[in-house]
Amino acid sequence: MASINFQSHAGGYRAELDEVERASRDEIVALQTKRLAWSLAHAYDNVGHYKRAFDTAGVHPHDFKQLSDLAKFPFTVKADLRDNYPFNMFAVPREKMVRVHASSGTTGKPIVVGYTKADIDMWSDVMARSIRAAGGRTGMIMHNAYGYGLFTGGIGAHYGAEKLGCTVVPVSGGMTERQVQLINDFKPDIITVTPSYMLAISDEFKKQKLDPRKSSLKFGIFGAEPWTNAMRVEIEQTFDMDATDIYGLSEVIGPGVAQECVETKDGLHIWEDHFYPEVIDPETGAVLPDGEKGELVFTSLTKEAFPIIRYRTRDLTRLLPGTARPGMRRMEKVTGRSDDMIILRGVNVFPTQIEEALLATDWCGGHFIIELTRDGRMDEMTVLAEARPEHWDGSGLTTHTERVATFIKNTIGISARIKAVAPETLERSLGKAKRVYDKRPKG
Repeated sequence: MASINFQSHAGGYRAELDEVERASRDEIVALQTKRLAWSLAHAYDNVGHYKRAFDTAGVHPHDFKQLSDLAKFPFTVKADLRDNYPFNMFAVPREKMVRVHASSGTTGKPIVVGYTKADIDMWSDVMARSIRAAGGRTGMIMHNAYGYGLFTGGIGAHYGAEKLGCTVVPVSGGMTERQVQLINDFKPDIITVTPSYMLAISDEFKKQKLDPRKSSLKFGIFGAEPWTNAMRVEIEQTFDMDATDIYGLSEVIGPGVAQECVETKDGLHIWEDHFYPEVIDPETGAVLPDGEKGELVFTSLTKEAFPIIRYRTRDLTRLLPGTARPGMRRMEKVTGRSDDMIILRGVNVFPTQIEEALLATDWCGGHFIIELTRDGRMDEMTVLAEARPEHWDGSGLTTHTERVATFIKNTIGISARIKAVAPETLERSLGKAKRVYDKRPKG
């Protein structure tokens, strides 16, 4: 791997960490308790929705004495944010906000989030911390292929890299041929991009008869969609680089809520001095102990413009003890969301399970889509999987696809039709990958 030798420079590297990254668990808990008390009061006093929700639940910020008391407070869900569109969830006057971002709004009104100057500074800090944890250092060049604009990814990564002292190449998404040209010409050390689009960049390298392993890239920071460890291996072997996972969502801050550390790659350390995590049972809402898998919930500890209290992310994970940052807990890599789970004939299936099965083959490069149809009363799943050019002979690779179908049947418990398609026939994602096309009749 073309990575920094953390072992030989351990002393110097530890000195570069923020003081809070070296804090003990007890110190983190004390800081969280103080900041949570402030955040609950700030939300209650300044956001009408939270005052009504707390009052309806019969709870007041004064009832919060210790971290376990947070479970008394109501959840916030996406519908709450849409119902208060555009600015009614803000806790400061609009003129005190220096920026707004928003979701795409493809399923209704967009989610609008706002930031004060202090919020932007905090976001830049946690993103700088994330880039450093992924291997980035002052003076490196970062190729930023996350989308810019209302989406938080591009600008969030940009500000963090500048805060760390990197040179930023703000490419944004798309224009894949140009992405490869700039990587070759500018020789960046770091790339920030969705993992699915990194596959498209890899394809373009090969299309231009360039060896991606000889590129300058040493560190990749990948997020905005669930991806598997099999995908990590694919990317690392293709580019001879270290690939780490970043987590965030606009409702909490944007990217930079949690980051995998390059020296361990064992889950994402949550920046718990700014974001308090819980994992709950998705059905009952009960808080689960660390180590049990459930739905991730976040409460902001320091946000001024847009405090968020017990926000249900729909992401499925579990909380684990800290390793590279011992005082900060880790979240297991998110490989599915409760709202992207496919229920097929009573079996729960996540797209990442299909991805893992396909990447275990040598003929599929990782580009795939899932089509759901209904034949009479029976739901059917067809996986269109793109073959690598060196394996495509026009025959459909029937023996190979049947082997994958058998593996899925034996491990996941569903029957799926696997259909190999020719290279470069599936649409490439420029941002978050759309994997599932549900063509079943509604109702």
